[in-house]
Amino acid sequence: MNPKNYKMLTKFKERLNAGETVFGPFMKTGDPAFVEIAGYAGFDFVILDMEHGPASFENIQNLIRGAILAGTVPVVRTSDSRDISISRALDLGACGVQIPQIQTADEARLCISAAKFFPLGQRGVCRFVRAAGYSSIPRDDYFPMANNSMVILQLEGTKAIDNLNEILDLKGIDIIFIGPYDLSQSLGYPGQVNHPEVIKKMELIVNNARKRNVIVGTFTDTLASAQMWRNAGVQYISYSVDVGVFMEACVALVKKLHH
Repeated sequence: MNPKNYKMLTKFKERLNAGETVFGPFMKTGDPAFVEIAGYAGFDFVILDMEHGPASFENIQNLIRGAILAGTVPVVRTSDSRDISISRALDLGACGVQIPQIQTADEARLCISAAKFFPLGQRGVCRFVRAAGYSSIPRDDYFPMANNSMVILQLEGTKAIDNLNEILDLKGIDIIFIGPYDLSQSLGYPGQVNHPEVIKKMELIVNNARKRNVIVGTFTDTLASAQMWRNAGVQYISYSVDVGVFMEACVALVKKLHH
């Protein structure tokens, strides 16, 4: 992690630790212009989606560049929880990794280790990567800065809830992220993110995490749900998706043009 990214991330973490709420969209287009626009619009972070988006490692680095240029924190949602997926995203300069489908404390522990260098973990070591300025950053500076990268774990199913407290007790988790759509499916109500049972389980996660001073995040796609979860103490709120925001804007414009 270079000094500019480190400074940006440090300020971001300070805001969260002070109790502030931050907002950012998922990005699926694979176009750095959309990432830049999100930053210039004032979003605090962007989630560059490698799980459900078309981005590859080859072009994710340009999305990260776009985020840094526009002053917004780049987080990469990895395609899976493999150590290589985590370390490659961080090597390319992401300020954090958001890892999907975590179900057990053992899985969480391995993800934390994959994201951190010794003594915090066993992340694969290479200084000839973008995050290290292609070896221009002195090693004594790079490794401590790199260990500040955020680890965001997505809890998305009933098994994760069964293991919730064991996961929350782990050191090294920056944010627990609730995936409401996958959670709704695991509860038998696919897509019904406002179903009372889904809300109940999400509140359980939020309350248990806050008791342990673990920051919580979630996805929302309406202003009402964003405000509801903000009031509940969720601080890292992903609001919608770049393509969804663009779709809504286009539909609204077309209706006005044909009025």
